[in-house]
Amino acid sequence: MSLVNILRKKHSKTLFTTPSHGGKLFIFPKLRQLYRLDISEIDCCNPRDELEKSQTRATQIYGTQQTLYLTNGSTSGVIAAVLSCVKPGEKVLIWKDSHPCHKNAVLLAGAIPEFYDTAMDENWGISLAVDCDLIENKLKKDKFSAVIVTSPTYEGIVSDTKRLCDICHKHDTYLIVDEAHGALYPFFDELPESAVKIADFTVQSLHKTAGGLNSTALLHNNTRIDARKALSIINTTSPSYPMLASIEKNINFLNSSSGRKIFKKLINNINETVKKANCEIFNPDITKLNIRVEGKSGYEVSEILYEKYNIEDERTNEKSTMCLCGIGTTELMIKHLSQALRSIK
Repeated sequence: MSLVNILRKKHSKTLFTTPSHGGKLFIFPKLRQLYRLDISEIDCCNPRDELEKSQTRATQIYGTQQTLYLTNGSTSGVIAAVLSCVKPGEKVLIWKDSHPCHKNAVLLAGAIPEFYDTAMDENWGISLAVDCDLIENKLKKDKFSAVIVTSPTYEGIVSDTKRLCDICHKHDTYLIVDEAHGALYPFFDELPESAVKIADFTVQSLHKTAGGLNSTALLHNNTRIDARKALSIINTTSPSYPMLASIEKNINFLNSSSGRKIFKKLINNINETVKKANCEIFNPDITKLNIRVEGKSGYEVSEILYEKYNIEDERTNEKSTMCLCGIGTTELMIKHLSQALRSIK
């Protein structure tokens, strides 16, 4: 029985359990269906058992040693990865411009963060890939328990995780890859290679490009460590089973012919937009459209898109602005963006 089927079965029960709304009281009526499916772990068909089976199926789909569902975003995955492999007083090497959770995870582990930098593409105002030689030199000079790498970046820049993993393992160091923006990578050959089968730990956000609900994510583990122990320290004992079921459904969709069909259509639509745009577009990951318009700053382009065309971008800097596309980006949305970019000058 899948998590989704458990929710369907529970739907018909009369509940004298938590959560106290009992699937009958809809304080926020627009979320009526969510309330009806919001169950407790107390049940004759133990959803915890089904969760373990579901995660095992996900492990097989991704080809990892362990894949765990997260309902508190990639942040919880990064923290759990660090807590799993880092001891108090040890050092962890992290990117100076990384997501705040990287440093927070190191501090929570009682470890010491040290920082590396990446080069900048001045034409686009975006950070480039991690310099593998720089990382190797740092590991030669000092002992680090783990290195955390952000790949891809917000703008779709991917680092050489295979080489980084070889370097880390040569120095008895764990490699943790924050692949929050690369949740589509394992399923589609048109995208860069995923780190899920390469790195010791890889974290992905399903909600960023893969169509998931906000804060649904995955922690992939290729070590002998059971990352569930670390997750149990930071996770609630009352997880949201509708969210967990949505993760199960999300993975199955991405792994299906329907998912591949929708992604293929998305790629075709993006390619047409890039061809017709009256501006420069840089998309090393096809789903991340970095846009630059001659004579205008990235902030000016962002404001024009928002005020004139009702388009909100994902990230902006002085040189460029980035529009993020995902599995839920429709043909109509792409056409609207394409028309805006053709006339933006």
